[in-house]
Amino acid sequence: MTAPSRQVDVVTLGCSKNLIDSERLLAMLADAGYIARHNPEDGVSPIVIINTCGFIGDAKEESIDTILSYVKAKADGLVDEIIVMGCLSERYRADLPAEIDEVDAWYGKFDWHGIIERLTGRHPGAAPYDRVVTTTRHHAFLKIAEGCNRFCAFCAIPLITGRYHSRTIEEIADEVRTLVSRGVREFNIIAQDLSSYGTDIYGRMELPRLVSTLADIPGVHWLRLHYAYPSQFPMEVMDVMASRPNVCAYLDIALQHISDNVLSRMRRHITANETRALLAELRRRVPGLHIRTTLMVGFPGEGEKEFQELLDFVREQRFERMGAFAYCEEDDTYAAKNFTDSVPDDVKQERLARLMALQEEISLEIQQSKIGSVIEVVVDSEEDDYYVGRSQWDSPEVDPEVLIEKTRPLRPGQFLNVRVTDALPFELIARPIDD
Repeated sequence: MTAPSRQVDVVTLGCSKNLIDSERLLAMLADAGYIARHNPEDGVSPIVIINTCGFIGDAKEESIDTILSYVKAKADGLVDEIIVMGCLSERYRADLPAEIDEVDAWYGKFDWHGIIERLTGRHPGAAPYDRVVTTTRHHAFLKIAEGCNRFCAFCAIPLITGRYHSRTIEEIADEVRTLVSRGVREFNIIAQDLSSYGTDIYGRMELPRLVSTLADIPGVHWLRLHYAYPSQFPMEVMDVMASRPNVCAYLDIALQHISDNVLSRMRRHITANETRALLAELRRRVPGLHIRTTLMVGFPGEGEKEFQELLDFVREQRFERMGAFAYCEEDDTYAAKNFTDSVPDDVKQERLARLMALQEEISLEIQQSKIGSVIEVVVDSEEDDYYVGRSQWDSPEVDPEVLIEKTRPLRPGQFLNVRVTDALPFELIARPIDD
């Protein structure tokens, strides 16, 4: 029987980039002989490792609350050791140990491999990018780079992750081949900034070559691109998307705003006219492209005029997928040092509600336009009355789902064609096409 001290819980907060670090840690723990659980719903293990997020205020609060909940569990005798890693501890390592001294060890964003040495007294034995996939067996996130050189006024990511650092094409391709051998068929390619991939190690933007290489790997059914930056976008990747059937007609590209005044203050290195020209060229090169973007309301200098420009822009562009959030001042960023957070919180929330209400109307119209069409979906799970799936235009966790009628047995990970029979703002209803 395994001793209780060999049981570890890994709790992951924040984004999919954090999730990949946790998946790598789980593989290292398993290699070291530990029984490791990820985000357990029941009970608690003697050792708890918390992978924190430090991106925005709400995420930082959630991370602190989670740490404190395990501090209480430790005081109650349920936990022997608490270890914290990730973005929050990377950013506030000088302060947190004194403020929460019940935590036994603090690691950051890049030195968390030391956790294995702490627990075992030896270096990790697992391969550098070996992972325990915690998502559904058929899909995984694929991190191709870390860090960011853009230094937008509002963003703390460069303060946490440092300068841009790409992985090599060969290493990424090896990871994909390994994951394919374990049953993964769908890969969501992520980085803080996809557009800059390769500039640090190859001296040029190599996202098109990377995507082309990965698309050629047998067993890769879908590749989906997340978190591109609009300035200096490597447009050739759209030609790869148009020519390769397994590269989804989907692009996640955060635009943040459209007002020239706000874009300049945000230090986004792009104008309104350049943004519109970029979007037009993206859609020209890939007919049927679904664009996901993220927008911000309430940045210092955004008056009602600038916000109306943003509303008009969303109405004009009709984004297939859109998220938005209210500006939150982050310590040590350019905006925090140079601007007053002048837009009241209630105004920010009112603008956010108006923007998302508009997007819901647009989303419903776009979804309804698909009624009667035949689309390919992958099955993610089974509910009592239907199967839950997604199309190539739907990234896991953030995008709409396809609810598939139970006319015949389906299995998770199965790709099939369905006919859309109805639509809601953020869901499609569909029926399998008879084989």
